Amino acid sequence: MRGYFEFDKRGATYSKEIIGGITTFVTTAYIIIVNPAILEAAGIPRGPSTIATIITAFVGTFFMGIYAKRPFAIAPYMGENAFIAYTVCGILGYSWQTALGAIFISGILFVALTLIGGRKYLAEAIPFSLKCSFSVGIGLFLTFIGLNETGIVKLGVEGAPVAFGNISYPGVLIAIFGVVIITILLLKRVPGGMFIGIIATAVLAFSTGTSPLPKGIISMPPDISEIFLKLDIRGALTWGFFSVVLTVFVMDFVDTMGTLIGVSSLAGLLDEKGNLPEIEKPMLVDAVSTVVASLVGTTTAGCYIESAAGVEAGAKTGFSAIITSLLFLSAMFFSPFLTAIPASAYGPALIIVGFLMLRPVVGIKFDDYSELFPSAATIALMSFTFNIGIGMTAGFILYPILKIASGKAKEVHGGMYILAVLSLLFYIFYPYS
Repeated sequence: MRGYFEFDKRGATYSKEIIGGITTFVTTAYIIIVNPAILEAAGIPRGPSTIATIITAFVGTFFMGIYAKRPFAIAPYMGENAFIAYTVCGILGYSWQTALGAIFISGILFVALTLIGGRKYLAEAIPFSLKCSFSVGIGLFLTFIGLNETGIVKLGVEGAPVAFGNISYPGVLIAIFGVVIITILLLKRVPGGMFIGIIATAVLAFSTGTSPLPKGIISMPPDISEIFLKLDIRGALTWGFFSVVLTVFVMDFVDTMGTLIGVSSLAGLLDEKGNLPEIEKPMLVDAVSTVVASLVGTTTAGCYIESAAGVEAGAKTGFSAIITSLLFLSAMFFSPFLTAIPASAYGPALIIVGFLMLRPVVGIKFDDYSELFPSAATIALMSFTFNIGIGMTAGFILYPILKIASGKAKEVHGGMYILAVLSLLFYIFYPYS
């Protein structure tokens, strides 16, 4: 086992790998609570959705450890879940079954493109400034959802679309407490601060009677049959749904590339040129995990940046990922408690995750208008149209146009022209209401 995971070569030990694996689980466990809560807005029942989230995390993380041999956790992505719930199913009115069909199609495309090297090519074609804007735009998108879910911000009236919520309401006050306590825990670098903060806030909501008590703590897993293999692939194979498939596709490969490089750098896994050796292996695991996610009833899955916490705790090999995967599996028996956690408890996590995603804004070149305007348009349109896909595709179109207009056409990667054409198709086939 030590030789298989290159313990000696990477300076790993069983104790460090186990501690690292536990740390990664604790820092990513919030997704077990937050993902089903978001997808409930799409009509996916929370109990089965919780199990689907756990199965996806277990399968993806286990194979990340045993096949790719990397200390990374796989789970349904934040941002993608919100896009499906609030844009595809909410605004556009598609069923969650059809949305899962789009996830499946995207997953198959990921697998095929990964095997032929196309996915890496397109991901590397996207300029750094746009990658930064994607993170910032999705962060603001998630923050707004969290503020609205908790009641801190509410829908307004014509001329003033949003308004400040009533902070005299107990649920809103508890949510504000949740934001503060999670922030303090992260400030103190407490391992699993996000998860601990959610649980602490939930306990406060239960104990004050603001939210009903869970019907239990431990039980057999809920029946997943009402969402298992319920995806509508035929419904997703229409020109009208092209914009959704494209958005899911772009979001996932951008998230995965950034996360893999970032966490691998921290783990010391990059080579002298700053590349991750055999990057196609973790990318293939990510692609297969997305296919699995659609089959069991949840959204796009991929590598989690919170894996960095496990790396900092000592994780260096795939053995730690196997430990993390087994902990995900054990969470399956705590669904009565996990599904009872109210918006006032998981909402603060959305707000904080959104805040954390704002950090890459420093990577945008504000003094170069050919970089700034596409990035700013991406961020603004993601947030103000309540549609991540609108922002991404706008950036893909504006970037080459402004580079050519400024005499900097040589700075545009060939793959960006492909993405620009696909983005134009996005607007042509977008299901305008």
